[in-house]
Amino acid sequence: MGRGPHAPNADDAVVVHDEGSEDVRRLRPLTVLEHLTESTQPLTLAQLASLMSVPKSTLMRLLRAMEDQGYVLHLPAERGFVAGTRATTLALRTLRGSNMRRECRAVLRALVDKLGESCNLTVPDAGRVLYVERVETTEPLRMHLQPGTFVPMHCTASGKLFLSSMSLLERRRLLANLTLTRHSPRTLVDMEALEVELARNAKLGLGIDNEEFVRGMIAVAVPVLGEGSKAVAAIACHAPTARVSLDDLMAKVPSMRIAADAMRTILFPTPSA
Repeated sequence: MGRGPHAPNADDAVVVHDEGSEDVRRLRPLTVLEHLTESTQPLTLAQLASLMSVPKSTLMRLLRAMEDQGYVLHLPAERGFVAGTRATTLALRTLRGSNMRRECRAVLRALVDKLGESCNLTVPDAGRVLYVERVETTEPLRMHLQPGTFVPMHCTASGKLFLSSMSLLERRRLLANLTLTRHSPRTLVDMEALEVELARNAKLGLGIDNEEFVRGMIAVAVPVLGEGSKAVAAIACHAPTARVSLDDLMAKVPSMRIAADAMRTILFPTPSA
């Protein structure tokens, strides 16, 4: 006896379930990248497996394939996984091909025109700072850095801003995985001295690089706030000490905060009613 057109079929139910599972499996690489980019520190295989509810053996095969293609990087000494250079390049290409990129550059261009010094949009990236966008000053003496460049956290204005905005536990976990490399005579490579400096930055609500990354270059960074008033990005301005003093740069902070508010509306637009 035939069934009606809407009668349930056990085989159909199995097929639907399998198709759904296959879709989930295909999306796993994107889920991996989401977790890695949202984390402030490398994630271990066990942590990723727990977050994704996936067996470690299955996830390890996926991570190896993604590492072979440059989408993830496995840090030595079991420190975990971070997003790879190919994932970063893909994200930058997506941003550059959108109206958002043009709007971000417009904010930076207006700020550079007002301040007279190079300005950058940066984000934290697994214990590093990533230059997402940048507008150069027209002055001949300047530091050249391309979007897509990574710089250290412990000795840059943006990096110190991101570190100072973290909880003490989160910051100490991250710093435990970082090597405090000396880049200039002023680089803070003593953990206690760095903690004191980060506490000072936190009170000011900004990040300061006083020739700590490059001798003769100073920088100040202000936060671009996301949900929960968390510093998810930064606008940084840097200049050579031959032209500008740190006090001069600090006097530009109010204009930088206005630009950061404008950048926030671009990165996190309010949904239309």
